[in-house]
Amino acid sequence: MVQGFCVKCRRKVEIKNPKEVTLKNGRKAIKGKCPRCGTTVYVFVPSKKKK
Repeated sequence: MVQGFCVKCRRKVEIKNPKEVTLKNGRKAIKGKCPRCGTTVYVFVPSKKKK
Protein backbone atom coordinates (compact mmCIF):
# COMPACT_ATOMS: atom_id res chain seq x y z
CA MET A 1 0.00 0.00 0.00
CA VAL A 2 1.03 3.59 -0.61
CA GLN A 3 1.51 5.89 2.35
CA GLY A 4 1.12 9.65 2.33
CA PHE A 5 0.88 12.52 4.79
CA CYS A 6 -2.62 13.79 5.58
CA VAL A 7 -2.43 17.49 6.38
CA LYS A 8 -5.78 17.52 8.16
CA CYS A 9 -5.04 14.52 10.44
CA ARG A 10 -1.34 15.47 10.72
CA ARG A 11 -0.15 11.87 10.35
CA LYS A 12 0.97 9.33 7.79
CA VAL A 13 -1.89 7.25 6.45
CA GLU A 14 -2.32 4.51 3.87
CA ILE A 15 -3.96 6.05 0.81
CA LYS A 16 -7.43 4.73 -0.02
CA ASN A 17 -8.17 4.18 -3.75
CA PRO A 18 -4.72 5.26 -5.04
CA LYS A 19 -4.49 6.37 -8.68
CA GLU A 20 -1.47 7.61 -10.63
CA VAL A 21 -2.03 11.06 -12.15
CA THR A 22 0.06 13.55 -14.12
CA LEU A 23 0.00 17.13 -12.86
CA LYS A 24 -0.06 20.25 -15.05
CA ASN A 25 3.71 20.70 -14.77
CA GLY A 26 4.32 17.12 -15.99
CA ARG A 27 5.19 15.56 -12.63
CA LYS A 28 3.70 12.20 -11.73
CA ALA A 29 1.87 11.76 -8.44
CA ILE A 30 -0.38 9.30 -6.65
CA LYS A 31 -3.74 10.71 -5.63
CA GLY A 32 -6.18 9.16 -3.17
CA LYS A 33 -8.24 9.73 -0.05
CA CYS A 34 -7.43 9.62 3.65
CA PRO A 35 -9.33 6.70 5.23
CA ARG A 36 -9.90 8.65 8.48
CA CYS A 37 -11.22 12.05 7.28
CA GLY A 38 -11.71 11.73 3.50
CA THR A 39 -9.32 14.54 2.53
CA THR A 40 -7.48 14.23 -0.79
CA VAL A 41 -3.87 13.09 -0.28
CA TYR A 42 -1.07 13.41 -2.86
CA VAL A 43 2.31 11.66 -2.95
CA PHE A 44 4.84 12.70 -5.58
CA VAL A 45 6.53 9.89 -7.50
CA PRO A 46 10.28 10.40 -7.90
CA SER A 47 11.41 10.89 -11.48
CA LYS A 48 13.89 8.40 -12.93
CA LYS A 49 16.82 10.28 -14.41
CA LYS A 50 19.55 8.42 -16.28
CA LYS A 51 23.09 9.72 -16.31
